[in-house]
Amino acid sequence: MEEESGSLPLKSDFSAWYNDVLWRAEIMDVRYPVKGLYVWYPFGFGLRRHTYAILRDLLDRSGHEETLFPLLIPKTEFMKEAEHIKGFEEEVYWVTHGGLSELDIPLALRPTSETAIYPMFSLWVRSHADLPIKVYQIVNTFRYETKHTRPLIRLREITSFKEAHTAHATWEEAAAQVEIALSLYTRFYDDLGIPVIISKRPDWDKFPGADYTMAVDALMPDGRTLQVGTAHHLGDHFSKTYDITYEDANGERQFVSQTCYGISERCIAATIGVHGDDRGLVLPPKVAPVQAVIIPIIMKKRADEVVAAAAALKDELEASGLRVKVDDRDMRPGAKYYHWEMRGVPLRIEVGPRDLDAGTVVVATRDGEKMAVKRDEIVVRIPEICAAFSLRLREKAEAFLTSHLVPAESVEEAVRAVETGIAVVHWCGDEACAERIEKETNASVLGTEVRSPHVTKTEGRCIVCGRPGTSTVIARTY
Repeated sequence: MEEESGSLPLKSDFSAWYNDVLWRAEIMDVRYPVKGLYVWYPFGFGLRRHTYAILRDLLDRSGHEETLFPLLIPKTEFMKEAEHIKGFEEEVYWVTHGGLSELDIPLALRPTSETAIYPMFSLWVRSHADLPIKVYQIVNTFRYETKHTRPLIRLREITSFKEAHTAHATWEEAAAQVEIALSLYTRFYDDLGIPVIISKRPDWDKFPGADYTMAVDALMPDGRTLQVGTAHHLGDHFSKTYDITYEDANGERQFVSQTCYGISERCIAATIGVHGDDRGLVLPPKVAPVQAVIIPIIMKKRADEVVAAAAALKDELEASGLRVKVDDRDMRPGAKYYHWEMRGVPLRIEVGPRDLDAGTVVVATRDGEKMAVKRDEIVVRIPEICAAFSLRLREKAEAFLTSHLVPAESVEEAVRAVETGIAVVHWCGDEACAERIEKETNASVLGTEVRSPHVTKTEGRCIVCGRPGTSTVIARTY
């Protein structure tokens, strides 16, 4: 990719900023000749790899096992679950030919994997001793998205879909697993420095075939929310369809209760949107492909000495576990600063002749903190500098969310609130009232049973009908 030219749009014009920063920072190339399919640049894929490493670690340490199921699902299996199919019927890609021969049974490209995984669960589960099953995979899924596509947010190929599927002996055990999933997702987004709001989706907006759906939403810079995770309690809906049963302690056959929960590359879109600024990406150290860039400040007389010092520093930092680059290109230092600031590198370390004489290096964080650090203390100081930087990112994101959560005691107040953020209202739970709220606000009822340290759950009068209602969040969404 050629070096960037021209200025980045201001982040206040979020749509233009977002599209520009994806290619300027080398996250995704949108020029692939199929609508809704995009190519990861190596730098962007590094961001993806480190982000999903956090997710994998959380799942592995909580008793999940990684697996891999086929992409192709026979129509005979796919069509068994009528309610589920109705939810996806307009989004499915079908493979109808193998070479020039028409297939006897068309194959669906998975839009999600319930209908691929659960026929196998029916073979794997025999007795209560086989339960619980907790597996996950990180795969691509395909959905014929007819709305406006947007990289990482609304895609025809979701390249990085983490979906977990579990089976349990009882409905209550499955409900407990939903709570475990939500706690894992909360920890995941804590690591990314992204505050989220968890809520229970209304019945008409739950996952097709679920008893209930819990969703995780992040607030983007334009005041819209982005759904960045879901957890579904499936009850015995799918186990009855796919005959997933076990023999209990009394020798009787019982249907299992199931859950599924997923996160896509929207988690990366949220990281980009929540933390970025007018100069480009701002990445949390845990997921940055390059955590520190060393810039040698080269003068002709001592060039070899400075370059050698930069290389030695790189070796030390890499030995401590840091991901480091030395930028010794023949460019002005300012151009190098611009290059790495655009890519969100958390730390810039400058080494020049004066620093060598003083026994120091200059460390600048991506959010503008700058300090001189003793050369022999740099390896020890870097973790605390990174931790302080990560905390500032989190606090800034928390402040933004808090300032854009607006209590509304009427539909008119809700209309004004969703112009710039999330309205917190009281809603009675009646679908007709929700329809009026959504029509007049041009926004969506995200859900009830709101979980966020920033939302105080209260009881009050429904803003439409005046009947008793509970705290509900409303927002315009992606």
